[in-house]
Amino acid sequence: MTTRLCKVTAVLGALAGAAPAAAETVLHILHINDLHSRIQPINRFDSTCTAEDDAAGACFGGVARVATAINQRRAALTAAGQNVLVLDAGDQFQGSLMFTTYQGAAAAEFMEAIGFDAMVAGNHEWNNGPAGFAHFLDQVNFPVIAGNLDVSREPAVADLLGDTLVLDVNGIQVGLVSALATDTAETSSPGPNVIFTDEIQSLQADADRLTEAGVDIIIALTHVGLPDDIRIAQSVTGIDLIVGGHSHTYLSADDPDRDGPYPTWVANPRGRMVPIVQAYAYSKYLGHLEAVFDDDGYLLRATGNTVLLDASVTPDPQIAARVAELAGPIQATMAHVVGQTAKAIQGDRAVCRVMECPMGNLVADAMLARVRDQGIHIAIQNGGGLRASIDTGDVTMAEVFTVLPFQNTLATFQLTGADIIASLENGVSQVEDGAGRFPQVSGMRYTWDPAQQPGSRIIAAHVNIDGTWQAIDPETTYGVVSNNFMRRGGDGYALFRDNGIDAYDFGPGLEQVVAEYIGEHSPYTPYTDGRIAEAR
Repeated sequence: MTTRLCKVTAVLGALAGAAPAAAETVLHILHINDLHSRIQPINRFDSTCTAEDDAAGACFGGVARVATAINQRRAALTAAGQNVLVLDAGDQFQGSLMFTTYQGAAAAEFMEAIGFDAMVAGNHEWNNGPAGFAHFLDQVNFPVIAGNLDVSREPAVADLLGDTLVLDVNGIQVGLVSALATDTAETSSPGPNVIFTDEIQSLQADADRLTEAGVDIIIALTHVGLPDDIRIAQSVTGIDLIVGGHSHTYLSADDPDRDGPYPTWVANPRGRMVPIVQAYAYSKYLGHLEAVFDDDGYLLRATGNTVLLDASVTPDPQIAARVAELAGPIQATMAHVVGQTAKAIQGDRAVCRVMECPMGNLVADAMLARVRDQGIHIAIQNGGGLRASIDTGDVTMAEVFTVLPFQNTLATFQLTGADIIASLENGVSQVEDGAGRFPQVSGMRYTWDPAQQPGSRIIAAHVNIDGTWQAIDPETTYGVVSNNFMRRGGDGYALFRDNGIDAYDFGPGLEQVVAEYIGEHSPYTPYTDGRIAEAR
């Protein structure tokens, strides 16, 4: 890769005399983001699909479908004389046992097989430190960039990770600038030698440099999330369009359930409209943007959509066969014993959706223990996210996945006491229906009255601060950990989504956190302690 990046630099230096893009230049961009190791097909909960469900046509995505979708579109467009780029907006790492088992090697293999043109580093690419990321970079032949990083002091990646990039697409020079979320040092493990700089300042400097070198078409390939992409579009000149990731945002041109329009248009400081695209996550969609530029490289228009990769997309047979081969050893991983439990851990839905239950305490305690040193005081887990009990004795990874099958991640945020109490009201509002929103908790305790009307059932709520129980103050802000499903408004927890401050939804997998907690406390003794009480 070192040679490739040197060639890119050489191309950049020769561009001062390059001809501008031809009139009505059309560029097709095929893109994905945040695949998060969903190498195998996924179900409607974004977790690994069973073979039976996949055969029944009930599943989505997986790299074999991604390969088919990209290869078919790229081949058809190329045959028609069109210009095509295939981009990845980061976070191939973490999210399934494919990553736990192969540590990014599977991602590298399949990205190479599909034939990506470029990728921006995501925050989770650093989960195994610079050396772990370097192993991935050594295995791919396409450029990986992150323009707002100074990696010169980190020898593991200094010669492998690029800054800007210029690609020749049928004689058209297309520049890529890039940025990675600056809080990656907190959410992942880049180490002390990787220096992050402000995204906007970095992108502006890089866009100016490419423009001065004669590059007329400039794409920002980012992993910062849609809100920051909007801020970038509003602040930086010289960028024609943004292909983003990190926030797992579902943009669509026509789906009423979308998070926003595809593309999302934002005016830059000079009044030029900049389209932003993103394609949700987990291999469920392929984004396809068609951008049209004039003779001077100015964007004239952009249209497109996210394409659902459902059962109508036939998986690439060679890649599907290789995925099946790699999945074999994972069965051994599922059989791995993570620890022991002294008694059976009750996780039945008939219990965990109506009252404090031992499984709820285990999961909530594990969540809070993982992030307590980050200023988090309270853990809230929905009872509906607990899907099974665990027998006495050895606990396998398969059992943990059976309890927590959704591949949720830890999500942290700040919330006022008033919003916490209101969220608890939501949690106990549909107990009579056995709804999954019932709140299992740690670091706090509450009393509720089922005889009262929904919305008026929480009688008291306390939080444990440094070993002392205190009534939750409506005006005070507390650190909260939940799972990403709840944090994004699932099970009626809209206040987590709407009012949560400094939210981060992409922590470690909940099943891994619980497995490690059981191991650390083995043999684990399940318990209840009255943290959830009914008024009498």
